[in-house]
Amino acid sequence: MVDSVTADLRGDIGIVTINRPAKRNALRQKDWIKLADTLNELGENNDLRCLIIKGAGDAAFCAGADISGFESERSTREKVKLYEEVTARAFDAAHTCQIPIIAMINGFCLGGGFELALGCDLRIAGVSAKFGVPAKNVGLFLSYSLLELLIDAGGKATAIEVLLEGRIFTATEAKSKNLITRVVDDEKLFEETMSVARNVANGAPLTAKWHRKAIRRIDQSGPYSSTELDEQYDYADSEDYEEGFKAFVEGRKPIFKGK
Repeated sequence: MVDSVTADLRGDIGIVTINRPAKRNALRQKDWIKLADTLNELGENNDLRCLIIKGAGDAAFCAGADISGFESERSTREKVKLYEEVTARAFDAAHTCQIPIIAMINGFCLGGGFELALGCDLRIAGVSAKFGVPAKNVGLFLSYSLLELLIDAGGKATAIEVLLEGRIFTATEAKSKNLITRVVDDEKLFEETMSVARNVANGAPLTAKWHRKAIRRIDQSGPYSSTELDEQYDYADSEDYEEGFKAFVEGRKPIFKGK
């Protein structure tokens, strides 16, 4: 049996592939569980510095939920609640992962696939990629946590447009709405994504962790606590900072250990 989600480790970069190309990488409930488990496991790997999520084949990153499973998995309130808990775990695994994650988007990126991409730190798309959240065509509600991701990326006006129209739009339009980070030629998508992942992986991992945490804290309301303000200087106690400034002075490439 072919795994619906696979992981390929290339040194300090991990590549997670959604592997259902015959279904445009649409996922069943058990596949969302597999995806969450994979991301959580890789997130605990201290040897990794960056993750990439991509879809198998050329047709899609992830077309969302596999509609063949709606009757068995989402036909009642109880089933819907369980299904949403499962998918939320997968989205949360991406959004809260200890390692920076890049979504490499080719082809269709729809519904749950788009929501998964929004949970990643960076979204790099091929020019032929297509985006949309056709929730209105099924009559479902997106959930507050996913609405937060959509609004955080594109703003309230874009969220309203995406959800009320429910149309499919291009990578260029998605970029103009700040829903994705970068658009590249299709044939250069993997090369560009790996280059970005290498740039991320070469940096101090603690610095990436602190900046990601701080950026998300800025979105929350309320003043910063004295503890939070003091934590701004924790980097000065790290081995990576000592290594970083010594390497800078000595004109060499630093060797960061995440300590």
